[in-house]
Amino acid sequence: MDLALDKNIITAESWKNKGIFIPVFNKEIFTIDVGESEDCLVILHGYLTSSYDYNKVIDELSKKYRVIIPDLIGFGFSDKVFDYYFTSVDQADYILEFCKQLGLKNITFLGHDYGTAIVQEILARKNANVLGLQIKEFIYCNGNLPINHSNFLDTQDSLKSEVSKKIITMLASFGVYKKTMKEIFFDNDNITDEELKQMWLQLEYNHGRKVINFIYNYLRERKIFWNRWSLAIQETTVPIRIIWGKKDPLVDEIIPLNLANKVQANHIHWINDAGHFPMLEKPKEFISAVLNG
Repeated sequence: MDLALDKNIITAESWKNKGIFIPVFNKEIFTIDVGESEDCLVILHGYLTSSYDYNKVIDELSKKYRVIIPDLIGFGFSDKVFDYYFTSVDQADYILEFCKQLGLKNITFLGHDYGTAIVQEILARKNANVLGLQIKEFIYCNGNLPINHSNFLDTQDSLKSEVSKKIITMLASFGVYKKTMKEIFFDNDNITDEELKQMWLQLEYNHGRKVINFIYNYLRERKIFWNRWSLAIQETTVPIRIIWGKKDPLVDEIIPLNLANKVQANHIHWINDAGHFPMLEKPKEFISAVLNG
């Protein structure tokens, strides 16, 4: 899997060798687990990507936290699901069991993109006192959070269909994937073709491209659960922090502003000149935001 690359690029194969596989229920979850602290940072990555998104920041984050980054089921090196749609609720079931098996305490959950939906489901269960886990705080990063019901009306079904079609096109070839991914960075010079190739290899792993396009179902799911997840944000007593790439072309600035208002957060830590992936585009600023928030 390794290619002849810039020596500073971590290859997909090297990343795989850095991690371990954790059996949870009937699936194998690929996991990066570094650091010795009793304070644990569990990071849930976004759609179409994997734990690899954090390769530039994990070493510094592990100086404060034990950093645990699983590839979600269906993504990266984790097991794929070929026979049914694996929901955010399913993902939460696996992540919570995963945390219990590892004996994690003092947990901070950080969700990015698709990972924010899983964080919201975990938050709802935390409010209901059904987890049995010690959760210290939640961090939200560049996710299209279901806060306003108007975002999920039936009139948006055609838009969902168009988004799904775009994803299918994006998965057709590395060339299309590369072009589309670069469009969601503030400065596409901040992500190299070589890095994107390594991300693509993990997307392809174990026939991943054949099972990963569930975006239409996911958008419907966010509509179904919007009330549960929105109330969970308002009712929680667990601290919530917001870290946001300010120039994100995928998510309107009103989303973090509305979130901050609902949780009465003191501030949003904006990462200027960063798009949808601040951990890749502005790693130093992202590290500072996580460690010093």
